[in-house]
Amino acid sequence: MSHSPAPAGATFGVEEEFHLVDPATYRLTRSPALATAVLRGESGPHLHAEITTTQLESATGICRGLAELRAELVTTRAEAAGAAARAGVRILASSTHPFDSWQQQDITPAPRYEAMVTRWAGLAQQQDIVGCHVHVGVPDLETAVAVMDRARPYLPVLLAMTGSSPFHDGVDTGHESYRTMWWSRWPNTGPPEYLGSAERFTDVVDGLVASGVIADSSHLYWDLRPSSHLPTLEFRLADVCTEVDDVVLHAALVRSLVRVLAGRAAREEPCPRPRAELLRAARWRAARYGLEDLLFDPLRCELVPARVAVRRLLAELRDDLSGHDEWAVVVDMVERLFERGTSASRQRRTWLRTGDWREVAARIVREGTALENR
Repeated sequence: MSHSPAPAGATFGVEEEFHLVDPATYRLTRSPALATAVLRGESGPHLHAEITTTQLESATGICRGLAELRAELVTTRAEAAGAAARAGVRILASSTHPFDSWQQQDITPAPRYEAMVTRWAGLAQQQDIVGCHVHVGVPDLETAVAVMDRARPYLPVLLAMTGSSPFHDGVDTGHESYRTMWWSRWPNTGPPEYLGSAERFTDVVDGLVASGVIADSSHLYWDLRPSSHLPTLEFRLADVCTEVDDVVLHAALVRSLVRVLAGRAAREEPCPRPRAELLRAARWRAARYGLEDLLFDPLRCELVPARVAVRRLLAELRDDLSGHDEWAVVVDMVERLFERGTSASRQRRTWLRTGDWREVAARIVREGTALENR
């Protein structure tokens, strides 16, 4: 008996990457033993190695509801924190370490990561940033590409809500997401171009493989891409959210957006096609200012207060969120994010108050591992 694929947005899951730090000094700390244990599958079912031995990745299972996702995130973060503790380190849930740099890290000794260094040289060796990726289930590649094309104008406001990387190498960069700027040096990152069809997507991948820039579609590091190994559309634009609630909020908005845009594609509504230059400008402003200033709307070509941009997004998603009984919880999470600010703004406040890099890192560690499941 055949089964029709689930509709877009029926399922979702989250991958989070963390830095590893010393529990006393909060310095970035190599843990080759932990990397080896994770590669062997000895540290927990949700954990994966990352490109350097100062990083660790966790992945939730497949989820259907927000409460289920939150419980999974509590489980995966606790698993990561426990594995780190057994290795004598702690996890730091922000996209950059406040004061240490790539020179304090080593490449994980695994063929995939060694091949990345061979291909990308210094870009891979200097990969001292981490991110948060949300996978949303889609029935086929055609749907994934149709949603990806329509999602591009919404990516900047989603980024603005997740900034956690104001500092890099002991410097206040002036950005909320300096990770976005550091990542932009790569030739295979940023907002994807308009594609129009699954066939066109496959042609672009084939061309990039022929160029030598990527080995396969798993090395497409766009802000949004069809997964190379799962039936999902993967949103890769977000900084690591220090607070679990902010991860849940980001994933909830992303999944609702997929449901809404898949519906528009199914109804063959026109797809907005803002120019790539405008999308990059909007992305830069989101990375620069987060929720602290004006964001650029690439469709209206105007600057708007960040909170107005967020509320415009919510307005477009309201019917969908209400129909899935998620509206009230999402609005509550948005208001609490507005009240406390992004991780980046909280980090900067700590730095301005204390002038102590160690205290900045300590607060990130405390917030990221406060895992009560409410």
